[in-house]
Amino acid sequence: MSKRKNSRPALIGLVLVALVGAAGVYLYPQGDSKASQALDQAKSSQKLQSLAELDGKAPSHRSLNVQTWNTAEGANKVLFVEARELPMFDMRLIFSAGSSQDGKAQGLALLTNAMLNEGVAGKDVGAIAQGFESLGADFGNGAYKDMAVASLRSLSAVDKREPALKLFAEVVGKPTFPADSLARIKNQMLAGFEYQKQNPGKLASLELMKRLYGEHPYAHSSDGNAQSIPPITLEQLRAFHAKAYAAGNVVIALVGDLSRSDAEAIAAQVSSALPKGPALAKIAQPSEPKASTGHIEFPSSQTNLMLAQLGIDRADPDYAALSMGNQILGGGGFGTRLMSEVREKRGLTYGVYSGFTPMQARGPFMINLQTRAEMSEGTLKLVQDVLADYLKTGPTAKELEDAKRELAGSFPLSTASNADIVGQLGAMGFYDLPLSYLEDFMQQSQSLTVEQVKTALNKHLSADKMVIVSAGPTVPQKPLPAPTDKPAEQPLGVPEH
Repeated sequence: MSKRKNSRPALIGLVLVALVGAAGVYLYPQGDSKASQALDQAKSSQKLQSLAELDGKAPSHRSLNVQTWNTAEGANKVLFVEARELPMFDMRLIFSAGSSQDGKAQGLALLTNAMLNEGVAGKDVGAIAQGFESLGADFGNGAYKDMAVASLRSLSAVDKREPALKLFAEVVGKPTFPADSLARIKNQMLAGFEYQKQNPGKLASLELMKRLYGEHPYAHSSDGNAQSIPPITLEQLRAFHAKAYAAGNVVIALVGDLSRSDAEAIAAQVSSALPKGPALAKIAQPSEPKASTGHIEFPSSQTNLMLAQLGIDRADPDYAALSMGNQILGGGGFGTRLMSEVREKRGLTYGVYSGFTPMQARGPFMINLQTRAEMSEGTLKLVQDVLADYLKTGPTAKELEDAKRELAGSFPLSTASNADIVGQLGAMGFYDLPLSYLEDFMQQSQSLTVEQVKTALNKHLSADKMVIVSAGPTVPQKPLPAPTDKPAEQPLGVPEH
């Protein structure tokens, strides 16, 4: 199984990640390849030192000339940005092949994706890895709720590019699915399931998604479970690959030192290597769950608290307002409403966070934290009260202005590197967003009023519709400390799990 990679969070929410594993990070930082070293050197340019530098300045970011087309070989969509600054390119294939397409074989999508680089004709997993490394190229893959991803970073010189592309096309389009690799990966996953039993946060998140989504495909973990993984066969993997990794079911994103004709040739080469077939149907929207509360007994000193309700899908026009509103509530770290009330004034937690995860169908809105077990009930009530008060009053004018300034400061980073851009392009193509999405989002966000943010939040969230799951010990409860600028008890330095 290839290494799983994470990168800086997408600043405009194209690729928000549910903290319970409802989705995955769609961007990947790169390893120690020659191409990666070149990128790291190029990124050592001037950086923003303070938000004060933005006073009187219009927010700016790297201007993108996004070109798009469909390939004759059947690719659903290609998005390309020419970037000649570095002698390299990034490519990402995004398939509608996530765990929402698992059917009854939970974990099938992840297993299929994990097996891509385990073998092709004449090469085992070691030879594939050595092949990419010898070319200064980097391969990445991953599978999540909505999508499965395969990515390539390569030097753009023809003598490096062509063999890297040939190997990449074989890995993604013609994997051999060796039986010994399948057995090894299954064992790794089964060991992971055993470890999950010792992680109350993971147990709580699994239960939360079941309660939130019921029979919907988003309800189950992308990893599957200890019962679903062992029976999955090589025949099932091959059938899923033939269907879900078809040329009609892929979006291709390309950024780098390429001409339009180079990009067209690359897209055609990769697309023609894929199985022939149409795009898969999008999944249906989930049904609204009933508010509920559940508890998982677990012998720990802390209690994990998770609160959620259905949020929005990626096409919802209120996304900019909700993103800004959430930034103030609990999405922005220190200084948010939740962090201020729960950690800074009372020392009840190491961190408390909220977030929307918009997907093809309605993704979750979540709040999660860990707190001392003997204060878990009071902390839960405090979090609920903060949310209810925020929905009632909305953000202050100062909070909204500060959030806008923070977005203005961070926005240039959304297109700071080729890897950032290819991630944005892939998400734009996969979710059918307009080519002007980045500019549109920024303009919408900067023009928001307090009333617009408040209205959007109350349209999509309700304090009395929460699905709540806790995991921890049942112990006598203590009253919460009074709020103060200097809490008597500081939060634990490191979360328990």
